[in-house]
Amino acid sequence: MASIFLPFFSPYLLLLLPLVVAQSSAGGNIRVGSSIEATRDAKPWVSPSSDFAMGFQQLENDNDLFQLAVWHYKIPRRTIVWYASGTKQAPRRSKVELTADRGLVLTDPKGQLIWRSEFAIGDVSFARMNDTGNFVVYGSSSEPLWESFENPTDTLLPNQVIQRGGKLSSRQKENNFSKGRFQFQLREDGNALLNTINIESEFFYFAYYTSGTDDQANKTNSGYQVRLDEDGSFYVLRGNNQRHSLIGEDDGVHSADYYHRATLNFDGVLTLSSYPKNPISSNVNWSVRTTIPDNICITGFNRFGSGTCGYNSICTLKPDKRPQCKCPRGYSLSDPNDEFGNCRADFMQGCEADPQSSHEGLYDLDELQNTDWPTFDQEVISPCSVDACKAYCLQDCLCTVAIFNNGKDCVKKTLPLPYGRQDRQVNTIAFVKVRKPEFAHGNPPIISTVYEKRNRNSLTVLISVLLGSSVFVNFVLLGLLCMASSFLYHKRVSRNHSNKNGIQSSLRCFSYKELEDATNGFGTELGRGSFGIVYKGVIKSDSQDPIEVAVKKLDRVVEDTDKEFRTEVSVIAQTHHRNLVKLLGYCDEGRYRMLVYEYMRNGTLASFLFGDLKPSWNQRTQIAVGIARGLCYLHEDCSPQIIHCDIKPQNILLNDYHEARISDFGLSKLLGIDQSFTNTAIRGTKGYVAPEWFKTVPVTVKVDVYSFGVLLLEIICCRRNVAMDVGEEERVILTDWACDCFSEGVVDALVENDAEALMEKTKLERFVMVALWCIQEDISLRPTMKKVLLMLEEMIMVAPPPLPCPSYMLA
Repeated sequence: MASIFLPFFSPYLLLLLPLVVAQSSAGGNIRVGSSIEATRDAKPWVSPSSDFAMGFQQLENDNDLFQLAVWHYKIPRRTIVWYASGTKQAPRRSKVELTADRGLVLTDPKGQLIWRSEFAIGDVSFARMNDTGNFVVYGSSSEPLWESFENPTDTLLPNQVIQRGGKLSSRQKENNFSKGRFQFQLREDGNALLNTINIESEFFYFAYYTSGTDDQANKTNSGYQVRLDEDGSFYVLRGNNQRHSLIGEDDGVHSADYYHRATLNFDGVLTLSSYPKNPISSNVNWSVRTTIPDNICITGFNRFGSGTCGYNSICTLKPDKRPQCKCPRGYSLSDPNDEFGNCRADFMQGCEADPQSSHEGLYDLDELQNTDWPTFDQEVISPCSVDACKAYCLQDCLCTVAIFNNGKDCVKKTLPLPYGRQDRQVNTIAFVKVRKPEFAHGNPPIISTVYEKRNRNSLTVLISVLLGSSVFVNFVLLGLLCMASSFLYHKRVSRNHSNKNGIQSSLRCFSYKELEDATNGFGTELGRGSFGIVYKGVIKSDSQDPIEVAVKKLDRVVEDTDKEFRTEVSVIAQTHHRNLVKLLGYCDEGRYRMLVYEYMRNGTLASFLFGDLKPSWNQRTQIAVGIARGLCYLHEDCSPQIIHCDIKPQNILLNDYHEARISDFGLSKLLGIDQSFTNTAIRGTKGYVAPEWFKTVPVTVKVDVYSFGVLLLEIICCRRNVAMDVGEEERVILTDWACDCFSEGVVDALVENDAEALMEKTKLERFVMVALWCIQEDISLRPTMKKVLLMLEEMIMVAPPPLPCPSYMLA
């Protein structure tokens, strides 16, 4: 009977055949030409067991954007375990298709490529969403051409392996799938570690967690795989097949009855989580078994710039061991939508914002127990009481926060503060300087109003006394009043004259005769530079002890107008940094132009470096970092930007504690460099001049970076850049020799008999690499001084510089 109806139904069976084939392919192989469109109801490619699926996930914060992803298909709240990384999100109606020549291809509605699976060579036969969570594209011989397990994003699944050189990368935010700042990787030395990176440059910051699975004694036993097993075991597998568990304490959840995953979250916390495969209710959530590190607010970021929270913020740990970020009182988020972002002050502060009078009346101190900002110390005062610590910060216009620790030390800090942490493990008190409400917007008129009111009240009292006194007393008082008025008038005229000249009233204006007397007729010469001669002097005053000074007679600014000179002196006067020599005053009289600086007792760095006794390695590295900080301030924080143009050992002075102070930092300004670049004639000193001075290209702050690189090599090696007496011809020019030593892997030859430097070979290599980056001929390859400072202080990783090294110019 059935055979009778078969011819009648056969056309309909043929029509239904594609539907049968499509149904049978669900959970099986995915054919070339198959595709999914980014819509809310689009059906994904599902694994045979339906444990995992690949397709489009709609973003929670934008209904018109989708993410191509793999997720746990059976879990009600879909948990993404892989996504097409490094791409923009897919707009609605985008399409992912399995093609014969390129594998998976994701395009937008206009057909523009968004992402594709990369593989070297091969023709695609089919693809498959496997029950392990691994999506694989297979070739004609059923060999894998591309698989998601080999291209991990932020999650590691059971049976997925991280080999040496492999890594997980965090997202930027929970719903932002762009690459974030955190990495979990297995290094070539066998260590599994967590570290931050600079997103723009991908510079590698140092680790805030390390497994310690490198074996220096027997490298074959170092870690070579990171594995997550089906029972939830999470470990580094060593070369001798021993397991190094990454789980602190055994939580008892070692069972294949659970889904397991290790995820590097956007906040830098690596979490190991489990979810029952057969939950007893629909309200079950992922259970966090382990977090690495245990306390991200405390662990690791004390040397590496901003941590899981942004600059100027405070990190606290929530009960689930995930970080929470908040701004101190008086600060708010730069981006209100980014709770992990930077905080900015809601008030004006700093030396330029505050009046030149006492700063104490402008600010309150907000006391935060168990709080610290562990990096970027401005100054350490020890021993110190808590009251003195608070007073020191209030009196210092550069101080933003004072940290009182161990009951005796006071550490002053200035903005920006890389990150703070608040925890019971922190045994310090933080005093955050917050401007009082009445001065929140920097209103000096309030101060002057109070002052004038006080003066009016005093005048009222004085008149009352006069009217009620005898004639003789009245004459005496009137005489005193006239004398006081005359004094105040002349003082006001003097101040107005100074302001009229455009120079800060905080600077003292000396006459030529005063400086001639102070220097004993310019009798004691301290040194000669490209801009003039420096003399030692002593400034005497009735109100304070004599002050030793260095007086620089300028001989190359006579052609400048008076207005330009005063403007530039005012610019120099506004610089405030511990690694710059402080300007105390000036002389602007007739044809004489002089600058008065604080006197540095230990002289120049040249005398210190190239004398008979070699300074210690620690002293030299500290000096190098100090110079970098000073240059960074001139380039980044001054307005207008200051290009020094003559960085060399003779222009670096040392104070009583051998701390570096850059001198002549304003003379380039006095000679007219007041833009971000210049095409002016060559300036500087032979051996330190950047190559662009000889080319028809704009000169930028990178000329100082080049000079610093040469100077850094001199500091490392304790020798001059050009030394004709070294004996061997290849050593005559230091920059060339340093390049040769680095390329041959023998940087220790640069410090041959310096046992202290040889003991810190890693630091030595880092400083040499930084110097070689600085002296690159290609301006674009030279780092900024900010980046130089970060590299010297181990805040970012230093990549090997390009070779061959730049040629040396003897100009």
